Amino acid sequence: MAEIIEAVKRLPESAKGEFLEGLTEVNFNDAWDRQIETDAKAGRLDQFIDEAILEHRDGQSRPFP
Repeated sequence: MAEIIEAVKRLPESAKGEFLEGLTEVNFNDAWDRQIETDAKAGRLDQFIDEAILEHRDGQSRPFP
């Protein structure tokens, strides 16, 4: 991945814009979903869950629209 970043840095400014437009055609949702699932299974999201539960118990939450 570092090679890709370095290659993009060397692109002329006009080509960087084309590159960014091309990225809109890439579906990153699958990667995002896999990362969330991996993080959840590894317990990396547990602290956020615990924090949300405590805030709710303290009356610091509101109904979801």
